[in-house]
Formats: sequence, C-alpha cells, structure tokens
Amino acid sequence: MPSAVRIEAVRKTYGATVALDNVSLDIEEGQMVALLGPSGCGKTTLLRAIAGLDGIDSGVIRIGDRDVTSTPARQRPIGMVFQHYALFPNMTVAQNISFPLDIRRQRRAARSARVAELLELTGMTDLAGRYPNELSGGQQQRVALARALAPEPDVLLLDEPLAALDATIRNGLRDEIRRIQHRIGITAVFVTHDQSEAMAVADRVAVMDGGRILEAAPPAEIYDRPVSRFAATFVGSRNAIELPIDPDRMVRWGEAFAVPAPQGGNGKALAVFRPEDVRITEHGGMAAAVDVVVFLGAISRVYVTVDGHTLHVDLPSPEAAAFSHGQRVGVAVAPDAVRVFAA
Repeated sequence: MPSAVRIEAVRKTYGATVALDNVSLDIEEGQMVALLGPSGCGKTTLLRAIAGLDGIDSGVIRIGDRDVTSTPARQRPIGMVFQHYALFPNMTVAQNISFPLDIRRQRRAARSARVAELLELTGMTDLAGRYPNELSGGQQQRVALARALAPEPDVLLLDEPLAALDATIRNGLRDEIRRIQHRIGITAVFVTHDQSEAMAVADRVAVMDGGRILEAAPPAEIYDRPVSRFAATFVGSRNAIELPIDPDRMVRWGEAFAVPAPQGGNGKALAVFRPEDVRITEHGGMAAAVDVVVFLGAISRVYVTVDGHTLHVDLPSPEAAAFSHGQRVGVAVAPDAVRVFAA
C-alpha cells in the first residue's frame, strides 16, 4: 500500500535542544498512527512539522507523492484538531463547520450539503444552531473534528484532542473518533501521552522519547513484544526487576522463570513482564505473600511480595477474591512473557 505520509530523516532543533533527531516514519493510506510518549519527547513537534506550522532543519516530509517540506501550512492537504477546540465563539455549530468552505468560496449548495453530511457523521445535527458556549467539551471537540474534515483533507492531524475532557467523555469520544476515521477511511496522526488512548485508536503506535522514534508497530506488538526498554517500561502496566546475568548467559529468578540474557549490559538485565502474565499458585513457584487485593471491576490487582520485590498480578475478580492479606502463595511467570533488556 502506498505511503500517505512519509517522514525522512527529519531533524529539528531549538537552540541547543534537539527536538527531533533524525526521525523517519511511513504512514500508509487509511491508517491511524498514534505518536505516543512523555511530555517533551517530540511528538507534538513532529505533528506540527507535518502540518507545516513549524519548519525543520533538515530532512523531507511527503504527503502522498508531494514533497511538502517547504510548502506553507495553508497549502498542505491537512486538517488539524487541537486540544482546546479553537472554535469561533460568535459562530453557530454549522457556521464553524462551514468556515473552511466559506474561505474557499465553495458554492452555497455544496457547502450546505457538506455541513449536513458532517453534522450527521459527528452526531451534531440537532445542535447545528447552537453556539460553542452552549456545548459541552465533548460536543465542542466534535465540532472541531467536523470543521477539520470539512475541506476533505488527505490527512487528519489530532494534537492531544481528548486531554481537556473528563474521563467518561474522553473514552466515548475516543471511540467515536476511531469510528469516524474508519468510516471515511482518512489517514490520521494522533498525538497522545495516554497509553490506553494510543492502544485504542491506532493501527500503529510510534513510541517516542528524546526526539526519536524508538519503535513503530501495531498496538498488540508494542504491548506484548516491545523491542526497546523504554517501550517495555512506558507502555501499559508492568513488573520490572533487575537481575544478574548468569555465566551461562541466562537470567533466572528463582523458580519463577529462566530466560536467555540480552546482548550487552554490565552483567545485569532488566526483566519486564505484565501483571496478567503472573500466575499465583498454591503449590510450586517462588514463595510469596499477599499484601493487598484491589478491586478494579472485572479484574482485580493482587499485590504480592516476592524475594523483596512487590509484584502486580491481574486476575479475574472472582478468582482474586480467594486471596487475602498475609496469605502465603507461590508465583510463576511464563518464560515467553518475559522481555529482558540490558540494565
């Protein structure tokens, strides 16, 4: 499938600070790619570079078959949604959506048809005559999304679009954005620091840190088989234990697991595994003591102390209800669930 967006060796600095360090990324047509990382990792800088809002020091940015590296933002075939809506307060919902069509001097009948289509797509038809101050945060962001889509851009860019919303509205709109993106088949880039958000909306997740993309892969692959230490410890809940590398190049933790050691390191490795990959047993495994059971709904998180380490163990709540503070148990981890990295 052809690339809708191609970023080639892009570098961006602010004085002595390197914001983007030789970043390359291909985004296929119709894909939603999430740029995920902590604050200051370069994800918004990369999005703004794609949009043309910030220039770059070197490298190439292509949208479709066009080199847009030096193309002004207003001439790039993109739509952009920001965290804080940026709606015109003196315009109705319909007028806000129509605005990018108005400035392109589109015919009135075509404008009206496109606005009606987007009102239906975003579930805002009944609110077309309201003003932004009469809408909830989630409704305002739906209007901002419709406005970005109005001129039928090739690429949709979303910069932390859900960050200003409360949790209930955020989760619902997250799923709605994904539904809309699937329905119209637009290529999209979604910036977020929220791991669950990235996993829920994206076909691929690009994990960023220090101005670099450390890995880019489907969400399940990033979660289950991360190739970088940063992704393994940043994405999702995890247990992480530093262990010595044995002379036979194995990393062992008592009766819990034994796995091959990583390359490099200083004789130590960091073993990372997910809470759902830990088994609590009545017999066998490493001796452990239950600290506390935290009910989270369908699952519960059991905290156990093992060999001086506190592990998180996720179990179905009915199963977790059998454990209580101080109870002696055993724990084991499936070896293929353990990822090891140089410490």
